[in-house]
Amino acid sequence: MNKTVLITGGTGLIGMPLTKALLAKGYSVHHLSRSKSSGIEGVKTFEWNIQEDRIDPACLENVGAIIHLAGEGIGSRPWTNRQKKEIIESRTKSIKLIYGLMREMTDHRVEAVISASGVGYYGNRADEILTEDSFPGGDFLAHTCVEWEEVVDEAEELGPRIVKLRTGIVLSEKGGALAKMDAPIKAGLGAPLGSGKQWMPWIHLDDIVALYLHALENEQLEGTYNASSPDIKTNEDFTKSIAKVLNKPLFLPAVPPFALRLLLGEMCALVLNSTRTSSDKIQGTGFNFIFEKLEDALKTIYERKTAG
Repeated sequence: MNKTVLITGGTGLIGMPLTKALLAKGYSVHHLSRSKSSGIEGVKTFEWNIQEDRIDPACLENVGAIIHLAGEGIGSRPWTNRQKKEIIESRTKSIKLIYGLMREMTDHRVEAVISASGVGYYGNRADEILTEDSFPGGDFLAHTCVEWEEVVDEAEELGPRIVKLRTGIVLSEKGGALAKMDAPIKAGLGAPLGSGKQWMPWIHLDDIVALYLHALENEQLEGTYNASSPDIKTNEDFTKSIAKVLNKPLFLPAVPPFALRLLLGEMCALVLNSTRTSSDKIQGTGFNFIFEKLEDALKTIYERKTAG
């Protein structure tokens, strides 16, 4: 495969280290951005504007693979109707814009489309073990992921193989969900949320970067894969693990579900949904997790933060 990769969302939590990993392996990397530079040395940046359906055709020059990470943060703002529309369209209109360009460029060289998706696809499923063949949920998170994946699948008519990674909570010292989860614990106010029995799929940032590289370089990979560690924890155990690694006490009672619904509204699904995903399929392709155990992942993250 041609070693030029086009990344959407290339400066995000996953996109930035993935870009650096690709460059280190000798790939050429293209970014799409509303600005003229991504700020990463060695990256070619091309302008686009999703709202105006505008994209620089040169972004696909010599590109052998597209990695689609772009999308409005799920938990960045309250879920108003306008924000819900932005969450969906930032994921779907963006890749549609690229596919439109591919249809115009009959000589494009794209052989693979590798896209993010989310474990939110499954909705709230209690203790059910969820494989890639499990049916989708019925809430907003599930609806978003279903639409996202259906649009990504439109590449079938254009020829490339398609890989979709249903990603759990990405743990990193660089921010993201963990910073919100550990803040009350650091302040001595940590507590399980809801029943505490809801399952929380997670993956270390190093592993999700490695997984994108695995999907890119193994041409037999196609279809959907759960991108989460085999060591899935309940919310209560997850909270206890963070407290243990930080050497902080946990003495407060669990925050009741009704309080979270009053505080967060429909967004409470982000913390109350139970999603017990299986990682068997991706491990069956030969992928080995760097961080299989939650405490090992957390220790490494906090050691890196301490080291600066």
